[in-house]
Amino acid sequence: MKLSVIIPVYNERSTIEEIVRKVRAVPLEKEIIVVDDGSTDGTAEIVQRLSKDVTQVYCSRVNFGKGAAVRVGLTYVTGDAVIIQDADLELDPNEYLGLVERLNAGDVSVVYGSRFAKRNRKVKPVRRLANWFLTMLTRLLYGCALTDMETAYKLFRTDVIRRVRLRGVGFEFEPEVTAKLLRLGYRIAECPITYNPRTAEEGKKIRWTDGIKAIYWLFKCRWLPERELIVPR
Repeated sequence: MKLSVIIPVYNERSTIEEIVRKVRAVPLEKEIIVVDDGSTDGTAEIVQRLSKDVTQVYCSRVNFGKGAAVRVGLTYVTGDAVIIQDADLELDPNEYLGLVERLNAGDVSVVYGSRFAKRNRKVKPVRRLANWFLTMLTRLLYGCALTDMETAYKLFRTDVIRRVRLRGVGFEFEPEVTAKLLRLGYRIAECPITYNPRTAEEGKKIRWTDGIKAIYWLFKCRWLPERELIVPR
């Protein structure tokens, strides 16, 4: 299996080189696609320098959001499976091995890395509560058994993710892609992963308003007509 790693990045000049190094070190056949989403802190210049170490680099002049960056990255994918890798070092690329092994078991086409399948005392109670609420809402609306809907580690077979019609441009990518996959009948497996959260002072970009947007998208996708779920042929 060839793995396509999409790295959406925005203002991460202090971490982008290290995350690319860590991804390159994972012992899997892979391609690395870095999408700079209009960074203003010098990240784009670093990304351009990294072009010799990655498969594809795309730099936007405008900051649209994570969802838009992922959608751009998907247009360059040539692998059998796709995983999303944030550039903030909260998650360890070595976890790919377990996720890919689960995908290769053959009974599912989507695997999420769950940050809450095992106890983690590093997560602040308010963040844990927010993630719990959004995941429980997903379970209620879509009849699934997820423990971490908002995880950044989402691994898809390429033909599956290309089937999903994505509209969101920001952090609503997480609830949108999850909801639409479940609506289309895909079962999402999970594997426990390690998680080292950072604070807003350290560069964490997601805000409470993104939680409100996630709730909106979960309800919105629940009753969308089927034509809005699938990419037209």
